[in-house]
Amino acid sequence: AIPPKVLLLAILGCLCLCSSVLAARELSDDLSIVARHESWMAQYGRVYKDATEKAQKFKVFKANVEFIESFNAENHKFFLGVNQFADLTNGEFKMTKANKGYKASLGSAPTGFRYENVSLDALPATVDWRTKGAVTPIKDQGQCAATEGIVKLKTGKLISLSEQELVDCDVHGVDQGCEGGLMDDAFKFIISNGGLTGESSYPYTAEDGKCKSGSKDAATIKSYEDVPANNEGALMAAVANQPISVAVDGGDMMFQFYKGGVMTGSCGTDLDHGIATIGYGKTSDGTKYWLLKNSWGTTWGENGYLRMEKDISDKRGMCGLAMEPSYPTA
Repeated sequence: AIPPKVLLLAILGCLCLCSSVLAARELSDDLSIVARHESWMAQYGRVYKDATEKAQKFKVFKANVEFIESFNAENHKFFLGVNQFADLTNGEFKMTKANKGYKASLGSAPTGFRYENVSLDALPATVDWRTKGAVTPIKDQGQCAATEGIVKLKTGKLISLSEQELVDCDVHGVDQGCEGGLMDDAFKFIISNGGLTGESSYPYTAEDGKCKSGSKDAATIKSYEDVPANNEGALMAAVANQPISVAVDGGDMMFQFYKGGVMTGSCGTDLDHGIATIGYGKTSDGTKYWLLKNSWGTTWGENGYLRMEKDISDKRGMCGLAMEPSYPTA
């Protein structure tokens, strides 16, 4: 028989060894996340004002990475990834201008809807306006709540229009430069202004600036129309014919760190971000989705794009995308 003292010493030795192994593993994990944070800082050019801020942001970064990895270990139709927002708490993210560019409509006069008599059965099963040369490259609005412009001219030439002209010049109503605005008001400005300048002539600076009058207009619109609210069928009819501006609630952590797949599940409807719906389709497992173009650069989402579940039970659509869609008419 093993003497009690010897057995006790053996047990204590085992406990010490196990504790040492766990401590070493935790230290290795900490060093790994430190290295990952340093690499992330270099990738995104992030510089902190002092060691205290860096330590605080590291804690946030670590917590976000753990959230992302935990979420991805579950069974979802989409997954998350570390991106430029990884050192922001969700509260901080919600306060950034990148996510507060949309000012919800307080009500407006009804417009016509040219696609109201379109039969849904006659629509194509899938649409992707990128394949038709009708979508400009992904942009990064930075810390400015700019309104994205996507216009396909009758000549067939795709021109990237100047968001900066909207930021600088469309400031006398609801729209307030980098503080955000309403897409319908942006359309009204373009109409009253006689058009909008091309980005090459009036480049984006991601900050409020002085309006440059006398700029040469690259594209004009005659009017705009609102898609009937809370009607994904009507939105489908519109998207089948042209890209459509929509507003979404982009404030939760799933949106903050979205990386790929079809976003499903619960989502808010507190509209705070404007994006463009550029198509729709269905995955191999039968999940129907909307294809959307964001303006947070190519490191966010699917190279800057997003897929969200289509035809859900909530008439407002995923994250409220069916609540206030609109589009310009030429």
